[in-house]
Amino acid sequence: MGYACRRQSILELFESKPRLNVCAPMVRYSKCAFREVIRDYSVDIAYTPMILADVFKSSEFARQDYTTNDRDCPVVIQFAAHDPVDLAQAAQIVAPYVDGIDLNCGCPQKWAYKEGIGAILSEHPETVKEMVRAVKTAVDIPCSIKIRKHPTDLRQTIELVRRAEKMGIDWLTVHGRTRHQKSTEPVDYAAIKLVQESLSIPVFANGGIFTLDDAEKMYRETNVAGVMSARGLLQNPALFAGYKHTPLQCVEKYINLALAYGTPTAIIHHHLMYMMESFMSSVERKTFNCLTSIPAILDHMSFYYGVECTL
Repeated sequence: MGYACRRQSILELFESKPRLNVCAPMVRYSKCAFREVIRDYSVDIAYTPMILADVFKSSEFARQDYTTNDRDCPVVIQFAAHDPVDLAQAAQIVAPYVDGIDLNCGCPQKWAYKEGIGAILSEHPETVKEMVRAVKTAVDIPCSIKIRKHPTDLRQTIELVRRAEKMGIDWLTVHGRTRHQKSTEPVDYAAIKLVQESLSIPVFANGGIFTLDDAEKMYRETNVAGVMSARGLLQNPALFAGYKHTPLQCVEKYINLALAYGTPTAIIHHHLMYMMESFMSSVERKTFNCLTSIPAILDHMSFYYGVECTL
C-alpha cells in the first residue's frame, strides 16, 4: 500500500484553518496521482475512492488498488460496509497508511442500496452507530461518516448524525441532495446548515462546488468547516486555487505522475477528457475521446498543447 506512517493530524487542521478545501471520494478517479496533483492547488484533505471493506480485508489483490506515498498527506480512506466486524478489520489493516477513515453512508447507486451499503444506512442509524463504535475500538485514528440528506424526513438525518457524534466521529460530511436527486438539481443549503447547527463537531459540505464562488456561497449559507468538491475538481483540479480552467502545468504533472504510478490508460484518458473539456472544441473532443493508447494520447497533448511526458 505504500508509506506506512500517518503524517499530519486532520484534527489539528481544524484548529489551524477556519476553512478546509476537500477532494471528495470518487470511484476510479481520486487515486494517488490525482490526489498528489490537487495538493499543489490548495486542496487540504483528499479522499480515496470508495472501497468495499469486506473485499479489502479479505483480498491482498484488492488492497493493491490503494496506494499512497509521503506526499499523499493527509489522506482519508473511504470504506463502504454494513458489517462492523468487516469495517473494523479493514480499518486495522489500513490504519498505518492513512490519516483518517470514512464510512460511506451516502452512495446513491442502486447496486449499493441493494447490498445494504451507502445511502441505505441513513435508514439504519443503529447500524451506523455500531460500525463507528467498531472502528473507534479497533484503531486510534480519526473517523468520519459521509451522508446525504434524507429523501423525505430531515429528522432522520439529524437522528443519524447525532447518534454518530455520540459514538465519537471526529467530523461529518453531508451532501445537500437526496439519493434520488440528479446532480443538476439545486443543493439544499438549509439542510446542510441544520446538520451543521445540530452538531458540535466539524461539518464538511458537499454538492455543486465547481468554482471558488460556489465554495464561498456554501460557506455563507451554511457556516461549515470545509467544502468538498468532486466533479468540479475533475474538470478543474486547480479550482480551489482560483483558476477558472485547468492550468496546463497541472495537466502535465498529472500525466507524468499517473504514468509513473502505473495508472491504467482508461483512467488517465478519462481524467484528461475532464481536464481538457474547456479547451477543446466539440470536434477535437470527439477525436480525443476515440484515442485508445498512451502514445496516441501523449502525441495529441504534445502537438496541440505542448504538454510533454518527461519520464
